[in-house]
Amino acid sequence: MKDLFPGVVEVCPGMVLLNDFADTAELATELERVLAAAPLRQMQTSRGFPMSVRTSNCGQLGWISDRQGYRYTAIDPVTGKPWPAMPSMFQTLAEQAALAAGFDHFKPDACLINYYLPGTQMGAHQDRDEMDFTAPIVSVSMGIDARFFVIGPERQGPSTAVDLRDGDVLVFGGPARRFYHGVRRLKASEHPRHGAVRWNLTFRKAR
Repeated sequence: MKDLFPGVVEVCPGMVLLNDFADTAELATELERVLAAAPLRQMQTSRGFPMSVRTSNCGQLGWISDRQGYRYTAIDPVTGKPWPAMPSMFQTLAEQAALAAGFDHFKPDACLINYYLPGTQMGAHQDRDEMDFTAPIVSVSMGIDARFFVIGPERQGPSTAVDLRDGDVLVFGGPARRFYHGVRRLKASEHPRHGAVRWNLTFRKAR
């Protein structure tokens, strides 16, 4: 990793960490409104195992997982309604973060919301259900600290760890767009504003 500018760190080619980039107090208000329309749920993998994190979505499309596999849908299968519109604050943050990381003209159409409690984790995976791999992914951290890790184009191999704190934004595209990555098991902790929870807002250009 190397510092590009104050608060801007290149994790690996195509992956940039923007420290304390997001105002999570403002984001939390909009997030509450989104979840009132599309409540958190615990999805299953294609093998029927429950995912450790709970999720929801906003935007034109939402990412879901069930026995039929991973995919994007325009309709929330829990409510039977379209996903809530992406708040303009979310959209602006994602576009500004992408631009700060060197990716122009990012227009996300989906925001996956992940809800982590202490003890939960996210195993190594690729984000590959999108049609447009030229667009980056913008990942916003809220709440308690987490240790993100990135491996590379193969699932096995040495990893690079990145400690993420409230307000940090991680942007990855280019060669890092299809790198395997994940989140280590969260340690018991409490954030003064968000409590013993980590929220992750992940913006994508799915279609």
